[in-house]
Amino acid sequence: MVKVVTDQDFKQETDTGVTLTDFWATWCGPCKMQSPVIESLENSRSDVKFTKMDVDQNQGTPSEFGIMAIPTLVIKKDGAVVEKLVGYQTKDQLNAVLDKYTKA
Repeated sequence: MVKVVTDQDFKQETDTGVTLTDFWATWCGPCKMQSPVIESLENSRSDVKFTKMDVDQNQGTPSEFGIMAIPTLVIKKDGAVVEKLVGYQTKDQLNAVLDKYTKA
């Protein structure tokens, strides 16, 4: 299960290794399509930590990262944002992006 993070624990949960955070909301149709893709990736990749944040319940972190549309996926490596993807992404698209940061 993808770990749910909040404004309070986001930094701590995403400051080491490669992490992907799905910024979403319950009312967002494309977010509902993105969620199973993230779940599937989590089951197939042990080299990336997957988290998600509800933007309606947590407004500080999305504001800090300038998130204006959802779904937005933020990829961090060792605490630094290395990629921000806006809109629905396929599993193949995400695997290709994640490979850039996990392959030596």
